[in-house]
Amino acid sequence: MQNQTSPLILTFGVADPVGAVGVHADLAVFHALGCRGLSATTALLVGDSARVEDQQHVDPDWVADQARMVLEDVPVQAFKVGALDHLEHVSTLAEIVSDYPDAPLVLDPFGSQLPPPGDEDDPEELLTVLRQLLVPQGTLLMLSEVELARMAETWRDLGNGETMADDAEHLIDLGCEYVLVTGTNAGSGQRANTLYSAEGVLRHDKWQHLPGPFVGAGGTLSAAIAAWLAHGLAVPEAVERAEQYTYQALLHAQRYGMGRFVPNRFFKP
Repeated sequence: MQNQTSPLILTFGVADPVGAVGVHADLAVFHALGCRGLSATTALLVGDSARVEDQQHVDPDWVADQARMVLEDVPVQAFKVGALDHLEHVSTLAEIVSDYPDAPLVLDPFGSQLPPPGDEDDPEELLTVLRQLLVPQGTLLMLSEVELARMAETWRDLGNGETMADDAEHLIDLGCEYVLVTGTNAGSGQRANTLYSAEGVLRHDKWQHLPGPFVGAGGTLSAAIAAWLAHGLAVPEAVERAEQYTYQALLHAQRYGMGRFVPNRFFKP
């Protein structure tokens, strides 16, 4: 009998029956990278490896209770927040993580695999609250160029000459330490990730585009970043190692059924 010695990470996200996205996928990444995962479920999905047809949100009080029970019992070395499309979940999670400012917080809040938000939440209001409450607490915010532009619409009119770097700088000025913009077209069949900080561009990593189609690629990357941060790595090195791991997971991806390829989070080099 011995006490737990591997880093502990608490992840917030959806429960996916396939395990391609959400908390089940995160737990697999954490385990593969030598961490132990804890989870608080924000929604239950109905879907397969091809698509998600529906979801049932978990009551925000239940989300808070899941997390508080765990956090009163064990110390965590990092947090990860996955896809969010419910306004009250944003405010609930922001309140929880504010009590643990020393633990790195990885934000990956955009879920392209989820159904469109319901009528109860206005998408622009959701983005505004996300920007105001969670982003300022983030160690790293991960999003695509399109998602960054969507968020930028909540504070400026597009088409005024602002660049991706300008938008990343704005989010960093709000308090987020790093912004990672993923999957931009780098030409010659390549994609690139760009890591920004208050100092400007810290990393600009390119790789050959893999055709897929994949489900869960982005979540694999953000979970891997959280794992390496929990191990104590600095953000630029954590991003580099997470990118290498994710590329190999995609290179060895598996098709479970008739849907998209799922990253092989337990690939053996």
